[in-house]
Amino acid sequence: MQEEQLIEGLRARDRKTTEYLYEKYSRALFSVISRIVSDQDIAEEIFHDAFIKITRKIDSYEESKGRLYTWMANICRNSAIDKLRSKEISQASKTNGIDDFVYGIESQSGTMEQVEGIGVKELINNLNEDQRFIIDYIYFKGYTHSEVSEEFEIPLGTVKSRVRAALQVLKKNLDRI
Repeated sequence: MQEEQLIEGLRARDRKTTEYLYEKYSRALFSVISRIVSDQDIAEEIFHDAFIKITRKIDSYEESKGRLYTWMANICRNSAIDKLRSKEISQASKTNGIDDFVYGIESQSGTMEQVEGIGVKELINNLNEDQRFIIDYIYFKGYTHSEVSEEFEIPLGTVKSRVRAALQVLKKNLDRI
């Protein structure tokens, strides 16, 4: 199914299109969440909520701003980060270190395989070391710009500039995948 057909079917609330979306994208989208939230049960809950949000808010998707997968991945990523910052998780983290929630174990989540499968790894390899580092922490590990700035003592403006430059490189090379 072409992306345009998928969007059209989702907007029409077509059940078969929703099933197709789940079948084709659920593993990759779940991997986005698993990179941020290592607890399998919480990650599944977040995925469920994010998938519903994707199907209900499809009318807010704008093709001119990016690809459908990117929009869906951002919803999943933001949902995972919001959950990590929630009171529920904050309470649990009093007994567990933040590493338990922020850093997922790649071998368990299968994320690296998914990233390679959709061609993102090759795109990221086109970035310079500083850009790759920033993108890894912000987009794959769930850090905010401010958190990267504080933790690694990089000026906030520099973090934002590196993100912007990295995104420009990624956009230029997007046609490769």
